[in-house]
This record gives sequence, structure tokens and C-alpha cells, in this order.
Amino acid sequence: MFSVLKSDKPKMPTADTALPGRDEAIPVADVNIVTGNPMTGPFPENLEVAVFGMGCFWGAERLFWQANGVYTTAVGYAGGHTKNPTYREVCSGMTGHAEVVLVVYDPKVTTYSALLKLFWESHDPTQGMRQGNDVGTQYRSAIYTYDTQQLETATKSRDEYNAALKAAGQGDVTTTITEAPTFFYAEDFHQQYLHKNPDGYCGLGGTGVSCPGM
Repeated sequence: MFSVLKSDKPKMPTADTALPGRDEAIPVADVNIVTGNPMTGPFPENLEVAVFGMGCFWGAERLFWQANGVYTTAVGYAGGHTKNPTYREVCSGMTGHAEVVLVVYDPKVTTYSALLKLFWESHDPTQGMRQGNDVGTQYRSAIYTYDTQQLETATKSRDEYNAALKAAGQGDVTTTITEAPTFFYAEDFHQQYLHKNPDGYCGLGGTGVSCPGM
């Protein structure tokens, strides 16, 4: 994935300097074309939701829709100031949003810890505002949590993975872990992109270090 209107430096905008956005939500298809399940809620009560930012959301979404126990996925934007942003606006660096993937899963089939293991091992969480050649605030590593249990589990896993990375001679984790903000759906073009375009760009690449205790 390549940025459009990319800022010269990956610096987070403030609420005052961010683009204003719009009241209208970006249109999105009702159904995930891979799972056959709805992409928008409300979801069945027995399911749980997780949101991860790990660079380009095309590859991240494919990673999770392939995972056992995942009901549906969708890509979008979170963690910034702009309401209902467009992809072009996010790539300008003037919304503050990260590219993220929404993961709806069945906790009787998989666990939040299992999803975290996929998250940590499938990207490089030490790079700050980038993933490989993808540079910009939208490519930062982030976990957005929906309850106290997710927060505690994610924080513990971050600390354990950080220790494993340092033991392997790698850098410190820069992943942010915060309470889940509003998830804004990305344009339908981006939903299940690598299913629609099997030879499309995927910038995901792990550190080669396993996540302990997960």
C-alpha cells in the first residue's frame, strides 16, 4: 500500500489541526465476501470484538479472516480526530487515525490471547510510525481494547513480547494500547482487498521472534 498526499514527516495532528471530516458515514457492503457474515453490527451476543492496527490493513485483514474462530472482519480507521475520514484523508497524515482491522470472534472457539499472538508475530511492533516501506502515522502499531480484561491481557502480552524482542537483540515495542475509540469503516474498495486482488500488495512482515506465554 502506498500513501496518497503523504505528509513530509509522520507527526500526529492535534484535534485543532486535524481535518474536520463529515457527518455521513462512508458506505460499506453489508456482508464480508470471504466469511459470508455481516461486517456491521450489532453482532450476535455470543461474539466478542477486537481491533488491531499493524500497518497496511489489507494484509492484516486477511491474516485474521483466515484465523480459526473469526466470525467476520472489516478494515477501517481509528485513534484519530477526523469523523468519517476517507482513505485519502487518512493517508495525508492529517486525521490522526491508524489503519486498523475489526475482528469479530467466537470466544468458545478462539481466544483474545490467540489473536494477540497473531498480531505480535505478524508485524514489527518496534518501528513507530511505520511498517517497513510504509511510512506515516496511519501505519503505527496499536491495540484498541473493549474491556478491562482485554486491556490487562494486551498489556501483559506487550510486556512479555517486549522482553522477548530485547532478548533477541531487537528494539523496544512502540505499540500503543488504549480504550477503543470509534471505528470508522474504510471504503468498500478496501474491504477484503486481498481476496478481490490475490496478487495485491501486502506489507506485513514479522520480527521472527515468537510471542511467549500465549
